[in-house]
Amino acid sequence: MKPVIVVHGGAGRIFKEREEGSRAGVVRAALRGYGILKQGGSALDAVEEAVRSMEDDPHFNAGCGSVLNEKGEVEMDAIIMDGKTLDSGAVSAVKCIANPIKLARLVMEKTKHMLLTDRGAHLFAQAMGIPETPGEKLITERSRERWKKNLEPDSNPEEFQKDLGTVGAVAIDSEGNVACATSTGGLSNKLIGRVGDTACIGSGGYADNHSGATSTTGHGESIMKVVLARLILYHMEQGLSPEMAADTALDYMKTRVGGLGGVIVVNNSGEWAARFSTKQMSWATVKDDQLHYGIYAGERHTKSVDEALTFESEGF
Repeated sequence: MKPVIVVHGGAGRIFKEREEGSRAGVVRAALRGYGILKQGGSALDAVEEAVRSMEDDPHFNAGCGSVLNEKGEVEMDAIIMDGKTLDSGAVSAVKCIANPIKLARLVMEKTKHMLLTDRGAHLFAQAMGIPETPGEKLITERSRERWKKNLEPDSNPEEFQKDLGTVGAVAIDSEGNVACATSTGGLSNKLIGRVGDTACIGSGGYADNHSGATSTTGHGESIMKVVLARLILYHMEQGLSPEMAADTALDYMKTRVGGLGGVIVVNNSGEWAARFSTKQMSWATVKDDQLHYGIYAGERHTKSVDEALTFESEGF
C-alpha cells in the first residue's frame, strides 16, 4: 500500500495576512507526517505528529494559538483514532498542556477509557509525566484581542467564529491501516466547559480500516447534530468516492441544520479528498511523493516532496 496523508488547518474565513502562514503550516504538518509514513511508520504516529506540528503553530486554533473562553482561558479538545482496532482516545476542556493530541493518544493506549475531561484529564497528564505549560504561554496576542472585542456590548461573537482553525489529519500507512486525529481550542468566548465536536467520536473524526478515515472542522454543534465524520464513512460504505461522500455529507449538514464546515478524507484504497462548504479551508496532502495544497475552492498547488522540503528548510 502506498502511504497517504491529508491534513487541514480549519475551515472558515482565513484573513489575507494569515493565508501564507496557514499554507506553510499545513504543508509543514503534511511533510512531517509523510516523513513517518515513508520510513514505514504507522498512520497513528503520522497523524499525531502532523497535528502536534499544527498545535505548536500559533496560526491555528489548537494548542498554542487556541481561542479563549468567556473567562479568557484556553480550554482545548482533541481526539485520535486507530482504524485497525477502532480504539480511540480523547480529551476535552483541557488546560495548561501544549499538545492535547499527545494526551489523547495516552488516554487511548494507557487507560481503558476513551475520553477524559477537564480535571481528570489534568490529573492523568500529571500521572503520565506530561509537563504543565502555563496557560499564558498558550495565549497569543490575537486570541486575547479577539476575546476582548467579543466582550464589547455591541459585538457579535458569531462573526468572529468564521476564521477558527481546528486542525486535523488522516492517513493510511504501508500496511493499509488508517487513522485520524483532530485538535482544537473551540469557539471564542464559549461558556466554560463547552465541548464541541472535536472530542466526540464520529463527529470530530472517525477511522475504520473497512472504509477509511476522516477529520472534520467547522461549526461544532452542527457537526455533532449530523455526526459528520461517521456520516461520511457511511456514504463511502455505500460505494461513494471520498469526494462524493464528503460533498454529500457537507451538503446534508448545510440543508438540514444550516451548518458549514470542512472535512479531509482518505479511503482504504488510498484515494483522498479535502472538501469544504465554508469560504476557505487550509489543507495539504502527500501521495506518491507529490505534495498538493490549497486554501480556496479550486485552488491546488503541486510540488514534489523533495522540492517542498528544500523550500521548507529555507523558511518558505
